Amino acid sequence: VDDISRLARDIRVHWDLRDALDECGAVLECPDYVFGNTADDRWRESMQATNAQLQREKNAEQTTHRMQGRALGGYYPFRAPLGYEHQKKPGHGNVLVPKEPLASIIREAITQCANGQLQTQAEVARFLQDQPDFPKNRHGIVTDEAANRILTRSVYSGYVEAPCWGISLRPGHHEGLVDLETFERAQERLKGNNAKAATRADISEDFPLRGFVNCGDCGNPLTANWSTSKTGKKHAYYICFNKGCCSYRKSIRRDEVEGAFETVLAHIQPSTRLIGLAKAMFKKAWDMKRTAVEGKKEALKKQLSETDTQLARLLDRIVGAESASVIKAYEGRITKLEKERLIIEEKLAKKAPKQGAFNQLFELALGFLTNPKNMWDNGTLAHKRTVLNMTFEEKLVYSRNKGLRTPKTSIVFKAVEDFCSPRNGMAERKGFEPSMSF
Repeated sequence: VDDISRLARDIRVHWDLRDALDECGAVLECPDYVFGNTADDRWRESMQATNAQLQREKNAEQTTHRMQGRALGGYYPFRAPLGYEHQKKPGHGNVLVPKEPLASIIREAITQCANGQLQTQAEVARFLQDQPDFPKNRHGIVTDEAANRILTRSVYSGYVEAPCWGISLRPGHHEGLVDLETFERAQERLKGNNAKAATRADISEDFPLRGFVNCGDCGNPLTANWSTSKTGKKHAYYICFNKGCCSYRKSIRRDEVEGAFETVLAHIQPSTRLIGLAKAMFKKAWDMKRTAVEGKKEALKKQLSETDTQLARLLDRIVGAESASVIKAYEGRITKLEKERLIIEEKLAKKAPKQGAFNQLFELALGFLTNPKNMWDNGTLAHKRTVLNMTFEEKLVYSRNKGLRTPKTSIVFKAVEDFCSPRNGMAERKGFEPSMSF
């Protein structure tokens, strides 16, 4: 070895290696150190190995302290997460900057999860799986764990924290892919019961309605499969596997189920006039929202002041508390209030949206409202699941004998339906109030 410190930087490992070399009959040599077997030689060697261990531990401590200092200052000191890369900036050192196209993919995944377009962790994983530019594991898939890592990292909201060092959430010097409010909404969705559902391999482009259509006889979800005939030709079927159902193992052709669904979806299409009216209403509401932004800032400032007061009270209480359980409860409440405070500060820092932002934000929404079937026909599997979740209030019910039952549409399309089908009638001669007989 070129130096004794390069053999091992731990005293235990050093002597384990020396004993193993002696058993093999090997001779250890170094240009600037002579190894020996006398008591004095082994003592000197132990001192050299101890110094090497001290150097290693001091280097680790210094590195950790520097990383802690960077994190306290709002810099992300760890390896750059997916969607980011480290770049040197004058006066800052290494700072995270978004790396495209991964940054846009992750931004969309978190935003759709927060808004409910992707309702479960498994759906987020499938969304990422459909993105050609998103990295897959060695099996070529995106796991639920990978989706969870993305959805739970506060660094994507532009903030830095290091719980392992006791460093709480604080604004970072890097650009967030989403704001903190959107990130927290995604966390609340993940805490729900549905967020832990495993990714199902059987939900695919072949059967987009799988899991969303229930059997009309028993109410259980229909499953689906491919069946091979004697001629070798494959046929697609939806089927009920509930043993207590009268339709148990009775196949329904995929074309019949999906054809009936597409017929219903095609009829959920308001007129062009109503779409124009809806756009005008949205535009008016948008302008009113922009005007109200300044008024809301005063309420937010008051809320921020109240939050600061609550934090000060809790800090006073935690100083005088002696019970470990009480202290832990106070710490949890303080952490929650600090997050609320950061969200309020973030809202106060936001400016009113620009005039031209309306068309960009509402173009896709109005396109979906105008013709949901177009998104179903031309969209990806994730788009189709979005159509199902946003168009219908409940799961569809298909009866093997009676076909698809009338579905319950979401509140948006119910409102449009009321516009399209007004209830006309003559008013009573005695007035609009219900008449009474005496």
